[in-house]
Amino acid sequence: MSGDERGDGPGRIEDYALIGDCRTGALVGSSGSIDWLCWPRFDSGACLAALLGTSRNGRWAMAPVDADARSSRSYRGDTMILETVFETADGAVCIVDLMPSGRDDSSVIRRVEGRRGRVAMKMSLTMRFDFGSSTPWLTTLEDGAVQHGVGPHAVVLRSDVPLGREKRVTTAEFAIDAGQRVDFVLTWGASHLPPAAAFDVETAIRDTEAFWLDWSGRCTYRGPWRAQVQRSLLTLKALTYRPTGGIVAALTTSLPEDLGGSRNWDYRYGWLRDSILSLTALTRSGYRDEAEAWLRWLRRAVAGTPEELQIMYGIGGERRLVEWQADWLPGYEGSRPVNIGNAAYTQLQIDVYGEVLGTLYLAREAGFEEPEHGWTMQVQFVEYLESIWDQPDDGMWEVRGGRRHFTSSKIMAWLAIDRAIRSAEQFGLDGPLDRWKALRERMHREICDKGYDAGRNTFTQSYGSSALDASLFALFKSQFLPVDDPRVVGTIEAIEKELIVDGLVLRYRASDGSDGLAGGEGAFLACSFWLVEAYATQGRDADARALFERLIALCNDVGLMAEEYDTKASRQVGNFPQAFSHLSLVNAALVIDEVARSRGADRATPEPRAV
Repeated sequence: MSGDERGDGPGRIEDYALIGDCRTGALVGSSGSIDWLCWPRFDSGACLAALLGTSRNGRWAMAPVDADARSSRSYRGDTMILETVFETADGAVCIVDLMPSGRDDSSVIRRVEGRRGRVAMKMSLTMRFDFGSSTPWLTTLEDGAVQHGVGPHAVVLRSDVPLGREKRVTTAEFAIDAGQRVDFVLTWGASHLPPAAAFDVETAIRDTEAFWLDWSGRCTYRGPWRAQVQRSLLTLKALTYRPTGGIVAALTTSLPEDLGGSRNWDYRYGWLRDSILSLTALTRSGYRDEAEAWLRWLRRAVAGTPEELQIMYGIGGERRLVEWQADWLPGYEGSRPVNIGNAAYTQLQIDVYGEVLGTLYLAREAGFEEPEHGWTMQVQFVEYLESIWDQPDDGMWEVRGGRRHFTSSKIMAWLAIDRAIRSAEQFGLDGPLDRWKALRERMHREICDKGYDAGRNTFTQSYGSSALDASLFALFKSQFLPVDDPRVVGTIEAIEKELIVDGLVLRYRASDGSDGLAGGEGAFLACSFWLVEAYATQGRDADARALFERLIALCNDVGLMAEEYDTKASRQVGNFPQAFSHLSLVNAALVIDEVARSRGADRATPEPRAV
């Protein structure tokens, strides 16, 4: 159901499609409305924020006048160019949406193409800067373009048809015949500079299509799910901030994990939690340049003293991501508060040391160039970790219910020491190996003693707890224990028994309130893909493939996934599109193929790469 069919509010999360220029992105609804756009960066204030409110908070609507028009859409091949076709009683039109690549400015192009008959169209642009709170002045320029300006921001809308103005909303009504084209171009610029100049739309579309097709052509994955893997990789590329190589966790803030609830967070930043997944997915899919750019972002972001390491950073490496509430926004379907910034950046999450050391070990194995100070920095991380690994922390899920001895945090701390030892031994690097090996053994014994419930034959969420947690898949993904170890088998069986809802995996039982937050949440899609990997490495090929097929069926009509899935409402929930979900999809497909090839060659099942 489209946003228009629902009234003035947004559509379902899965009703949206992503377009982007590797600096920012926009969400286009199946109704033809752009309801989310932050300019000039992913983490800038939104100037189209109807996704978290109504059209009064910013929307660019484009649709046939006929309210009964039916729409269908797809991406143009392996690109980020979206095509939405509207069928009416009088004809058919296609809206082509894209953000041009390779330009110094940032723009949105909306081309309306007549496909059949004659269709009456309407357009309205309601620009509202600062997350829907600042109304711009509208100024008509000499060439008929309309500039929308307030404070530091100015955007210019140009079109082939006359533009009107009504109550600080830019409008247009026109009819389009089969074979005709009408272009609308919206370009951002700083308000103290001259208005953005016009450019050739045809050239921009052609160059953008060529850019994405060239990029897609580098994909080396040739398995049975190539279409889904390729779309996930394209999504990850579109979520990459080209100037720095950083990848945002999602395009959005405050899309709820619990519809109507308060679990609403800002995901427009880069998480260290995604590090090993990102490097593995990009490198093994043929995107070494992107992996190297991301590594450079990582090294710059974590530079400093080890005790200053954060769990997340801004896309430029920014450290202060102060959380505040946009209390004028009603929130997606009433889900409040609307949070801007993310206070979790101040949390202690010991697992991130494992993410960093594990990533840099894989980078060294893959032959990526390492800066002169690289190993020195890693040794300092290990030395600091030696002093804090046995402390309670906030856990990888950023709970706000107090620190505990989370088992997965300890496993990832073990991984950090293990990968430091491997780096020293494999690459001839200096380090106190005897001390590190003794610590690694002591950590292993403690985790197996305090994090394991022998009576139930399962590891638990935290020391002394009876709760389960999907982060315990780290047991085999980190190579802490073999996947066929009885304790790992028992943990996977316990997760299947206690954390699966309607065939999908919860990250933990949020309903007990132990995470310090009200309400519940949907099944966590990344965790469900981790179960796919577990099945594959256990030799349960049919189970792995069946679950993978179930998961990719949850993608929307253009192949995008949010963070979670609400099985009761049969809807996607959480921020969208979610890099963690798409990274996990890619890596699960790679593991299934790797295991299948290994067995086909009569080799032992390889240990998967770390979490």
